[in-house]
Order: sequence, then structure tokens, then C-alpha cells
Amino acid sequence: MSKESGDRHAQPHRWRRCAAGLLLFLTGCGQLPPTSAVVIPPVPGGAARIWIYRNDYQYEPRDTPYVWLNGRITGVIQPNAAFYRDVPPAQYTVTVDSYGVAYPHQFTEFHLGTGQEAFVKILSMREKVGGGESRASRTTFFSQLFPADAARPAIAGTPFYGSM
Repeated sequence: MSKESGDRHAQPHRWRRCAAGLLLFLTGCGQLPPTSAVVIPPVPGGAARIWIYRNDYQYEPRDTPYVWLNGRITGVIQPNAAFYRDVPPAQYTVTVDSYGVAYPHQFTEFHLGTGQEAFVKILSMREKVGGGESRASRTTFFSQLFPADAARPAIAGTPFYGSM
């Protein structure tokens, strides 16, 4: 067999490997299922549940800030996403990494008892900074407690990012 005929056979083999690799990559990049399509277990006995969600639209910032529960990182909030954490019953403060000095009432505080759920929506606001040609914008994030009857439908179509 000549070198030339061996190269012709190697080319289709490489092509198939590249195509298979691309297919695997694209499959992994698929969108997560909506929360309504995921079986969510009940709140475990002796615990409470905090839902964190963000319903972003076309012109919202694509930033992915850390979300903090009582001063500890609990996750990263993706644009248009939902996740929950099962936690012990207690007083909670939900903050989000944000630019600048905190506003009054920028972050939410609440108490959760055994078996209760809280729904915290992450909101954002773009703020222009600088002047002239060096003008830029930055994102300020807020956390706000929402009632369950308003939050559940908002979360239903949002991609589910898991629990802990």
C-alpha cells in the first residue's frame, strides 16, 4: 500500500472523530430543562427551602454574580435561572455580589420555619458611570422576597440549575 492511499483512508477517519467530538460538545451545551420538567422532592423533614431565581430578558446584563446566604456563598446566579437550597430553619439574609456601595433595602432578610419555602428573585439595574468617551456601565444587583403564588409560575419555565 502506498503512502498516498493510506492518507486518503486516514482523512475520513479524522473527519468522523472531529464530527463525533463536535456532537458531544454541542450535546453538553444544550439548555437545561425548565424547572417545571424536573421532579422536585418535598422539603426534607426538619429543614426549610430557599429558592433563588432570576428572570432576565433580552436587554438584561449577562453577569453571573455570587449569591450569599448569611455571608456564605451558596451559588452563582445565571441569567434566567433557578436553583434551591435546603437549609435549617433560621433567619436569613440573601445578598448578591454587586458593584458599589449597598443601597438601603438592596438585599432581603426573612425568617424560615420548618417546612417553609422562601422565593428570592434576583433583580438588576444598569448604571452608567464615567463621562465623555470613557462612559461605561456597571450592574447593581438586588434580592427581593416574592410571594409563592407569584414566584412559582415565574420559576416554572426557567432552566433549573440544581439544588444542594
